[in-house]
Amino acid sequence: MKTALITGGIESRTALVTGGTEKRTALITGGIEKRTALVTGGATGIGAATARALAADGYRVVLTYNTHRAEGEALAAELNGVALWCDVADADAVRELFSVAGGVDALVCCAGVALTGLFTDTAREWERVFAVNVGGVINCCNAAIPRMVRERSGCIVTVSSIWGLVGASCEAVYSASKAAVVGLTKSLAKELAPSGIRVNCVAPGVIDTAMNANLTPAELAALRDETPLGTLGTPDDAAQAVRYLASEAARFVTGQVLSPNGGVVI
Repeated sequence: MKTALITGGIESRTALVTGGTEKRTALITGGIEKRTALVTGGATGIGAATARALAADGYRVVLTYNTHRAEGEALAAELNGVALWCDVADADAVRELFSVAGGVDALVCCAGVALTGLFTDTAREWERVFAVNVGGVINCCNAAIPRMVRERSGCIVTVSSIWGLVGASCEAVYSASKAAVVGLTKSLAKELAPSGIRVNCVAPGVIDTAMNANLTPAELAALRDETPLGTLGTPDDAAQAVRYLASEAARFVTGQVLSPNGGVVI
């Protein structure tokens, strides 16, 4: 069974293999089949900047949102992509996401939540933080990997944090979750390399996004002063690192952690 949807002169072809479970989606433009990138948490911040960067590189972008529906749909329209709701902590929701999205050539796991406060005040909230920051990556990788293994190609980029590398006071649970992402990335890189799949991680420093909106101007100024390059990062700084790792320029790179952090961690 084949379905062709013509939108703005671009033909999107979806082939459903009956009697099996495989569903593939290809976007054909000028006779060239576009690769598909799925960016979780792609409606705002680093995820949105990543979606734009990958679209500029020719990817068909599928981005997910949880609470930022308006931003996600507006960005998808801008990029001629697709925006889909998903709570990445929910394995069933992730399976449905991949069923709708079709074949994914590049998976970028940006979805995440922050948690700040004394450990004794925040420890009881660890389950939700780990469910999103770690479980979300596991769920998405679990959904993406089988097709990548069959195709013997694909790449996965996870997003951690410098606090996952060195830890942060008053962010113990968050730091632990991001450290787990680094460990998962390195382990998957070893496991999937024989199948031609690359797995890498971006661990940004302090990035000027809504996730840091809880910081006061004085705190942001202090973080800026502590950064050797004398500035905070932008979402695009992190997105360009993802863009490189998802590109053919990184064909010989796997199991690595690229940390755009202005020199805070060297």
